[in-house]
Parts: sequence; C-alpha cells; structure tokens
Amino acid sequence: MIQEGPAAIRHLRTETLDAGLIVVGGGLSGVAAAIASARHGVKTVLVQDRPILGGNASSEVRLWVLGATSHLGNNNRWSREGGILNEILEENLYRNRQGNALIFDTILLEKCREEENLTLLLNTAAYEVEKSDPDTISAVHAFCSQNSTRYVLRAPLFCDASGDGLVGFMAGAAFRMGAESKDEFGEGFAPDAEYGQLLGHSMYFSTKDVGVPVKFTAPSWALKDITKIPRYRQFNTNMQGCNFWWIEYGGRLDTVHQTEEIKWELWKVVYGVWDYIKNSGNFPEAETMTLEWVGHVPGKRESRRFEGDYIIRQQDLVEQREFEDVVAHGGWAVDLHPADGIYSEKSGCTQWHSKGVYGIPWRCYYSRNIKNLLLAGRIISASHVAFGSTRVMATCAVGGQAVGTAAALCLEKQCLPAELGSGGNLTELQIRLQRDGQYLPGKVLKDSADLALRAEASASSRLILSELAPGKAWIRLDSSWAMLVPLAAGVVPEFSIEISAEQAGALRFELRRSERSGNFTPEELVDAINVPFSEGQSILSARFASPISKGGYHFIKLCEDPSVRVRLSDARVTGVLAVTTAFNKAVAKSSVQEPPAGIGIDRFEFWLPKRRPDGLNLAMGFEPAMDHFGQGNVLGGPSRPVDAPNAWVADPADPKPELHLTWDSAVEIGRVRIEFDPDWDHPMESVLMTHPEEVVPFMVKDFDLLDDSGNILQSVRDHHGAMHEWKAPSSISTKRLTLRISATHGAPAAVFRVQVFAK
Repeated sequence: MIQEGPAAIRHLRTETLDAGLIVVGGGLSGVAAAIASARHGVKTVLVQDRPILGGNASSEVRLWVLGATSHLGNNNRWSREGGILNEILEENLYRNRQGNALIFDTILLEKCREEENLTLLLNTAAYEVEKSDPDTISAVHAFCSQNSTRYVLRAPLFCDASGDGLVGFMAGAAFRMGAESKDEFGEGFAPDAEYGQLLGHSMYFSTKDVGVPVKFTAPSWALKDITKIPRYRQFNTNMQGCNFWWIEYGGRLDTVHQTEEIKWELWKVVYGVWDYIKNSGNFPEAETMTLEWVGHVPGKRESRRFEGDYIIRQQDLVEQREFEDVVAHGGWAVDLHPADGIYSEKSGCTQWHSKGVYGIPWRCYYSRNIKNLLLAGRIISASHVAFGSTRVMATCAVGGQAVGTAAALCLEKQCLPAELGSGGNLTELQIRLQRDGQYLPGKVLKDSADLALRAEASASSRLILSELAPGKAWIRLDSSWAMLVPLAAGVVPEFSIEISAEQAGALRFELRRSERSGNFTPEELVDAINVPFSEGQSILSARFASPISKGGYHFIKLCEDPSVRVRLSDARVTGVLAVTTAFNKAVAKSSVQEPPAGIGIDRFEFWLPKRRPDGLNLAMGFEPAMDHFGQGNVLGGPSRPVDAPNAWVADPADPKPELHLTWDSAVEIGRVRIEFDPDWDHPMESVLMTHPEEVVPFMVKDFDLLDDSGNILQSVRDHHGAMHEWKAPSSISTKRLTLRISATHGAPAAVFRVQVFAK
C-alpha cells in the first residue's frame, strides 16, 4: 500500500552508467558505431529516443536503405557497403526478402542485444551535457519516459549520431545549417535562394486491398484542394511507402525546432492525397482499398552539419579524390531537393552522378573543437552539396562503423580522435576496418598480423572461363547490351555470340573501358568493328585488332539493333556481369540533370546489371579462355571486384572444391576469417523492394575447415553471410589449413579472401 508522506520535492530515480563510449542516436549509423565499438571490446552505451532502432530505416518511417549500389540506376558496380551494415542487410534478405519493416526492426534489435559489451537504452532522450573543460564532454544526461529514470552517462568518448546533432549542439561544437554559397568551396551545384538551402522531411503511407468496399472520411485537417500539389497527377493506387519520397515539406523552415509543424503539414498532405484517391472518382480500383499505415514520425533529411578537421565537398565526390585517411565510401548521387518540396513546381530532386564511388576521410568524423566528440550519420563534416550524397543511410552506416572502430583504438592508444589521422594509428585503424569488411577506395593494406600472407595458396581446381553456356532465353537488342569482363593487357580474346536475325545486316561490336581504374562507366572507346550476319540463327565472332594497353574491366558492347535477338546464358560467375542501357530510362533521362557549365562533370549513359529470371548473362564464348580466378586472389587482395574479380572461383565441374593454405613450418592458429561472395552488386534494399532469393546464389552454403592431419576444425551448414569467422577454443598448430566446400547456393564456389590470425 502506498501512503502519502509530508509534502516534499521528489526527485527522479537516477542511474549512473560508466562506459568507454556513449553513442547517442539509434539510426543505422549509431547502431553500426555501437556494435563496432562493442565488438572491439569497449563497454558501450547506445541511447535511442525512440522505442525501436533504425531511424529512417525503422518501421516508424520505412525508408529503404540506399547507398553506393542502387536500384535507381548508377554505374557503380560491386559497390554495396560492407562490414556491419552488410551483415544486417544479408540477415534481412535471409529472413525478410519481402521487405517487411517490422521484421527489419527485430534484426536491428537482435544485433544490438547479442553484443555483451553493449547496453541499449530505448525510449531515452539525451537532454543535457556536462563538460570537464570548454573542449571536453564528460557526461550526457538522458531521460527514459517509460521507466521514469534519469541517466547520467559518463565516458571518455562520445559519438553524436542523433541526426540533429543534439549532443554536439549542446556541447558547443562548430556546425553549419543550410547551403554554402557557390564561392565558398567553388561548388557549381550549390543552390541559390530560389531553389532553397535545406532538404525537407517526408512522410509515407501504405494501403491494402481488402476485397470489399471500404469508405474513407478525411479528418478535418486533411488537404482539401489536391491541385495545390503541382505533381498531383502522379499519384496512383500502385504506389506504396517510400515510393512517396517526394511527399516532402519543411525546407523553408527550421528543420530542428519546427519538426512538429512540418509533421502536421505532411499529415495534411497524406490524408488529403488518400481522400483524393478514395473519393475523387478518378480511381475506381480504390473502392476496396483501405489505408493500412501512415507514418507518425517524418523522415528527416537535413538539419545541422558539424565541422571536422576537413569538410568534404562537391569536388571530392565528382573527381573521386583519394584521401590518405579514407575510412568509408559513398556513391549515391549528389541528390538535392527544392526547399518547397511537394508544393514546388520543380522536379522533386536534382541528381548528379559521379562516375564511380568516392572515399570519405577520417577528418570528417570528429568535431574540430570538441576534442572527444565523434560524429556519425548525416551530421558529419560535409558541405551542403556533398551532404546531398553522404546523407543516405548506407553511407552513414559505414561511417558509423569507422567511428566505433576508431573509438576502440583511441581507448587502446589513449589518444584523441584527431590523433588517429596519420602514421601508425591511421594504418591500424584502416587495417581493422579492412579486416571487418569495410571497403576503402584506393587502399589495399597488407595486414602484418595475417598469417595467410606467409602461406602458399593452392586449390583442387580453378575456373578458366571459356564460355557462358547458352540457355533457352533470348533478348532483343532494343537497347545496347554488354558483358563486363576482366581482360589482361595484350591481345584481346575473340568473343562469340549466338544471334537470331530477322534480316541480314551487320552488328556493331565495341570494346570499351572506363578512363579511371576501378570505375565502370564505359566512356573510353578502345576499338569497334561491324560484323556482318545473315537472316536467321548464326554465330558471330568479334576480333578486335587494338591490343589492351591497361588490364582491367572492359565492356564487350553489342550496339542497339531491334532486328537482332541474342542468346542468353543462365550461368552466374563471380566478377562477370551483363549490363544494359535498357532499364531505368526515366532516371537516366529526367532526374539526372545537366550540370552547370564548367564544373568538370559530363553526362553519361547508365549501364545497369541484368537481374531478370529469363537468363542472367549474354551467352558468350572466349578464345583463348580467361584465367582470372586463381587461388592466389585470396591472399591479401580486395574482397570484391575492383580492377579484377579478386576471387578464387572453383571449376563448376569440381564436386567438392578445396582451397589450401600451406606454411613451410607449423603456425599457431587462433582465428580464421573467410570472405565469401555476397554479390556486392545487389542493392539489398531493406523494405518495400522485394528480392528473388533469400541467399544470393554466389554464396557458399556448406563447408568444413580442416587441419594438416585432416581433422575437421569446424563444419558449417546453411551459411548465408559474406564474412565467416572461426575462433579456435585453444590455439591450433598446423602446417596446412583446408577449406572444403560441399555446396553453394547456386553459382560456382567463390572466395574473396582468407585471413588467419594467431589470436
């Protein structure tokens, strides 16, 4: 029984938590930062003011996770973000290929709860900071509305991943809000006042056909005149969720302090739109549809951006400048939106695509004036223009992993974040990120702790690619098609295809490549020939005369000819891909705007990968056969195709392929890491977009690890992740390590990298 005592001031229950790192903000960047820190042995607290994790990716907002590889169209091949984010997206594909946002919530929660060094505080909002001196945060105060508890969170390091930069703002960290002028950084894409200097918020909704008539009466606040939305004719009953990304508002307001006003305006639009669809009479198919879900939290794009020791800018992205201190990569378009959002007469977005991915330097991930404050997510040190690309969630997440890994290293070295920017500390940070699956453009670091680099690699077989075998399906050359294949310097192989022609003619073959190593935009013409053909079916062979001066990926292009059909192949091979100009023409022709004159970027064709069930690649023969898939690729190289496949691929005829690492004398093994092929070209969007498989066909499914006596160290079945790590219960002494593969999920067995460590 509760009895009232004398009148008194009652204080909230207070709990003090001491940790190595406090992460404020539970979006994908904060989740990745917290998991990375915890996995590197740091006691970490993750503070999230919502009941679930994910931020804009959560079921409260339901935006798909986008990054360097996109369903929308760009020329970034094999560029999906790796590490912790890839682990999350692979698990989501495995459990949730239909894209249910609620299931994605559970995966994020599970990943955090499984980390023994990670304390998760949900429904807990940070509201105050303590500082030990003007440049140092000592504690963050937070309040949980569900248990009426005030938390005092103390640590030597803090990470602001809150989206609005709440901790940084309260601590006095230098920040910017809005767009810079064209003159400040010489950015030709910098918007003027008429276009607007802030991106707005968006709110989504979804519907369901219940099979019986359903009425809808709009709430009093709903928009009455739908014609106030200039693009109102674009609404239709087939659109769902983040297909409504352009229901955007707030770019003329304070996107921090006026968020609630912005939310009400978005609700006004959403319910007005549904009223129009249900009750205007223009959509008779909507009679049996009901409104299933409307967002309660708007998806916020932009507010504060904090200043680090470097501000990444337009030229860094467009020119793909290389940074010595690169720790993450991006590749989304510079994607800016008119500030008037849905009420604007302008296109909903203006996108400029670079010709490849770009790196982001470590100097963008910490505050320049608050010395123990790390930055993650959309608030990192970027100009407004560069932010147009770095803001997307996949890019934010890999930055978060860099921050969490760096925090652990700072604590080990007893140094501040700025002291990781050069020398041995920087190298150690980059090597740790590389070990954990992070892709660092322009960097392939030799890991001195990796015992595999001292071994000799051998295998029971390797793929020597003589053909992509013909299947049953054909494709008409209504658009240009190409095979993206690795070629060595020297004489070009002969390429052969099977065609079916309605009339005699000549087909133009082109040999193309990118001007820049590691890019996949075929702007450079190496050679071209016209090969005559007869009516009906025939085999065409292309013999290019010009030798290849620079080895790497090349496009074997078949130019458009609607009178010709080409045989397709069902074969899948790591590091080989069919691409075409046929898909997503709307992206290529409308949302990608012509850049202003004189800013160093030109417009180009979009070549997108073929992901159709009726054949996967162009059936093609190679003479001589291509030998790019040897076992030596697993030792120390990139763990994805860049200039070459960079993978050992077994001969498809090998029933149980084996990969061996052999040392001159016995080594003590404590840990083995294997990186399989997760199809780095698959975007793996988290929600709404469905996927044809639960596991990518390139993935190894069943395998064993054996020592030099044939003893099985580990048996793995039904594997579905890019990264596999085995930790020995006690140190194992062996002269040989064998990976024996007994099944894949469809394609020939492939391994990008094997690393072996003493502990």
